[in-house]
Amino acid sequence: MTGPERSRRTGYGIEALNVWCGLAAITVPELFRGRGLDPSRIENLMMTRRSIGLPFEDPVTNAVNAARPVVDALSPQERARIEILVTSTESGVDYSKSVSSYVHKYLGLSRNCRMIEVKQACFGATAAVQTAVGYLASGVSPGAKALVIATDVAVVDEAAEYSEPAAGHGAAAVLLSDDPRVMAMDLGAFGNYSYETLDSARPSPRFDIADVDRSLFAYLDCLSNSFADYASRVEGADVSTTFDHLVMHTPFAGLVKAAHRKLMRESGRPAADLQADFARRVTPSLRYPSTVGNLCSGSVYLALASLLDSGAVTGAGRVGIFSYGSGCSSEFFSGTVDEQSAATVSAMGIAAHLENRTDLAFSEYTELLEENLKCLVPVQNRTIDSGRWEAVARRAGGRKEMLAFTGVKDYHRQYEWR
Repeated sequence: MTGPERSRRTGYGIEALNVWCGLAAITVPELFRGRGLDPSRIENLMMTRRSIGLPFEDPVTNAVNAARPVVDALSPQERARIEILVTSTESGVDYSKSVSSYVHKYLGLSRNCRMIEVKQACFGATAAVQTAVGYLASGVSPGAKALVIATDVAVVDEAAEYSEPAAGHGAAAVLLSDDPRVMAMDLGAFGNYSYETLDSARPSPRFDIADVDRSLFAYLDCLSNSFADYASRVEGADVSTTFDHLVMHTPFAGLVKAAHRKLMRESGRPAADLQADFARRVTPSLRYPSTVGNLCSGSVYLALASLLDSGAVTGAGRVGIFSYGSGCSSEFFSGTVDEQSAATVSAMGIAAHLENRTDLAFSEYTELLEENLKCLVPVQNRTIDSGRWEAVARRAGGRKEMLAFTGVKDYHRQYEWR
């Protein structure tokens, strides 16, 4: 593999990590002004921009465009060892055929590969990551790799009110193997907490529903109880001292700040220490989510990439990670990182990709919104007028060849490289 030298860290975990968040964005103040929302509430979100999909971007293109640099960095022999491909999404394009079938084709993966799609709101990717790591660590196929891709699109409009500025667009690709140069998982160190609730759902391909208060309380409840389960399995685990860094599912950064405060208070940490601890251990993970929005099950991996790209990781350390998905299911787990982890993620150029997105005016955003809301609707035939949006796409800097959604023919989604 090209890039940083082979890791000296042993075990199983994340070999490579990349995110793709589209070509366009809108600033949060611009969206607030356009919708007539109360600007004083921007501070609560702790967000500056959110990614916006263009009509030729969908869950398949997001997944492929996130994973392609990861796969291209592998030798043919290494690529052939990807034995499991999992797509995690709330934005499935079919009730039977998985997004992974398209992704498998356009990434050129081996036909000796399991392909599946999973969903559990924003927790699905972590469920897939943990299952894949268990398979790799079992030793039944030495040297195997697994590729988990969390991919989603936003189907929200003004009806979502203050949730609209927090909705994200994009994908996170996580390559797992016995060469954990990004993060070695602490095998057996995890805590789960799950139960049935309707805090959010997507009952139709055209819209989401959300009970905001129920969702916030469920998130906080799951954080406390999943860490309690973690602590029951890991002798001496202390949220204040065990972890050098904390990474959490980030629907919006303001919620993570509230979650950190709650967890620290429950651990007995003095109130006077909370702000400094948040700035040191949590803030580095919020830089990217604050400029992208909620990537659903990719959110926590976007936050992990943010931490590793922040400059905060300069030596060996342990990361505590909280993953939550509405409905609801959650997990607190951990792993170790070091300066090579940071170098490996930095080589993906995520910071430049996010910076190069073009900012849309509110009028441009509303013009493309109706097209975006059709993204997942099943139809027999449809043509995407990509030329109509090409002028906007050309404004994005550093653009490379990407997969684009061109339409539907006899219910079969069509794609091409551009």
